[in-house]
Order: sequence, then structure tokens, then C-alpha cells
Amino acid sequence: MTTIVDSPRAPSSTVGAAPLRCEYRPSEPVDLRSTLDILGRGTYDQTTIWDAAGVWRTFRTPIGPVTLRLVQRHDGVDAVAWGPGAEWVIAGVPELLGSGDDWSTLDVGRHPFLSEVRRRNPGLRLPRSRRVVEALVPAVIEQKVTSLEAYREWARLVRWFGGIAPGVAEGVAPRELLVCPSAHTLRHIPSWEWHRLGIDPTRSRTVVTACRVADALERTIDDDGTDAAAKLRTIPGVGVWTAAETLQRSHGDPDRISVGDYHLASIVGYALTGSKTDDDGMLELLQPWAGQRQRVVRLILASGRRQERRGPRATITDHRRR
Repeated sequence: MTTIVDSPRAPSSTVGAAPLRCEYRPSEPVDLRSTLDILGRGTYDQTTIWDAAGVWRTFRTPIGPVTLRLVQRHDGVDAVAWGPGAEWVIAGVPELLGSGDDWSTLDVGRHPFLSEVRRRNPGLRLPRSRRVVEALVPAVIEQKVTSLEAYREWARLVRWFGGIAPGVAEGVAPRELLVCPSAHTLRHIPSWEWHRLGIDPTRSRTVVTACRVADALERTIDDDGTDAAAKLRTIPGVGVWTAAETLQRSHGDPDRISVGDYHLASIVGYALTGSKTDDDGMLELLQPWAGQRQRVVRLILASGRRQERRGPRATITDHRRR
């Protein structure tokens, strides 16, 4: 793996400072879209904007907000960062693009379907964003609502309480690009504003409670998946599903499964057996890959194999009218 960083000590504490750049050239292929698509929260998400060349992505780092531009190249990815957190995010580009995600011991040879999907997606990696609260908050918002509802609510939250991304004022980043709200901002949003956002009291209380211990949650980035999940689940309202959805993104956890997901068990069952199954059945099917089950799930999701949906769709509830 080769990582070349230009001017790593260049001043980056102000938005107007020169951007930091790096060229990430790993020994194994990396596909930008299939690796980082999991970080975005739908087409309305103004923290993640894709275009033909790559992606614009914002973060709130321990140093401050940052805009990261990633462009796919035939032999890797080029990165440019603006803002106070530029040095922090550039240093983490390899992890973000799955440098520590080792697929070499994943054996799918006995399953022709998975073998073919892996062959077709050699650049698929599990990202490690290193930002726990930024992964947790949208996961909480997605609890017990449809994806469409959750994506709209997250977009409103970012639009109303987030910040303008570094680089926008200078005209180098898309003008619609935003940074998600800080933990400090989130824990001070009044109840009536959560209502206006469409986020019910159960979910908003969970977000506020989590943001009160945001610093402790961010320190779990040094924990393994089991310890980090246990700490996340001490927060009232954070269960197995929410912890898994968080750690898949913040830690790049290769084994954490979203048990309790409305669709996942059926997708996994249909892909591996041709029939739907429940959570227990999904876990049994994935048991041969214990320790790497999330990698297998990502392969299945990348395949696009789905059973045709039949029957009524879930009703979208507008909590703002209650």
C-alpha cells in the first residue's frame, strides 16, 4: 500500500487555508462507490454528494469541520480536504477506504453465487469513518420508520441545524454541501423543534442522551466491536440493530449484523437459499462465516439480488401532525 501526502504540516486551522491532498494507492483494488455508499443516508443527504468523478463528504472531526473530496482513479483514489479538520481526515483516508479491511481469509469458494459476486466486486471494502456519533444519530433516526421517512428527517436535521461546509464559501465545493450538526447542537434542540423535524420523542430522547456522552462514545473507536457495542447499548434506546448500524460505519466492523432489520433477513435468505427467512435463519446461514459475516452481507447487498416485493407497503407516518 502506498499513501502519498502533500504538505501534511500545511496550515489547516482555518477554512481559507490551502487544502491538503493525498494520493491513496493500495496494493489491492478499492472501489469508491461500493465502499463508501453505506455512509450516505439517501438522495436528500447534503453531507454526502456523489458525481461522475467521485464524492464530496463532510465530517465533524475532533479538530473541527472538514470537507473531503475523493476522486476515483484506475489505481486508487485522490483526496483533497478543506477546513480545520483537514489534517485529521487526510490521515484517515486509508482507513476510510478500507485499508485495514482484510478479505484474504474470507472463503466463499463453496458458494458459487458469493464467489461470483466477489469476483465482480474486487474493490468492495468496509469503511472505517472513526466518527461514532455521526454514524449513531442517523441510525437512531432510522429506528421503526421507513427509509424514506428517515432520510427526509435526517435531511431536515442537517439542513436546519447543520453548518455550511468548508470550501463552499470559496466556491470549490458544491454550494448545497453541509456539515451535520455537532453533538452540542443536537443535545440543545428543544422538543418542539424535534416535532417539526418529524422525529418522535422516543427517538429524539435517544439522540439527546447519546450526545450528552458524545466524548465517551468517540473514545470507543479504540475498542473492538464487542466492547464498543456493549457501551453503545448502555444508552437507553440503543439496541442490537442500532449498535450494528453504527459500528459497521464508524469501526468498519467485519462481523456486526443488523439483527432486527425489516428487510435484511429476507434478502440474505433469498440470496443464499432462494427463500425468505427470519433473523434466526439468517444467523444460521451466516454462521460458516463467523467473524466476517458483515463482509458476506455486503457482498449480498452489492449483488442486487432481491425477491420481487408483493403486498402492501409500510405506511409513512408524519409525526409533525401529532
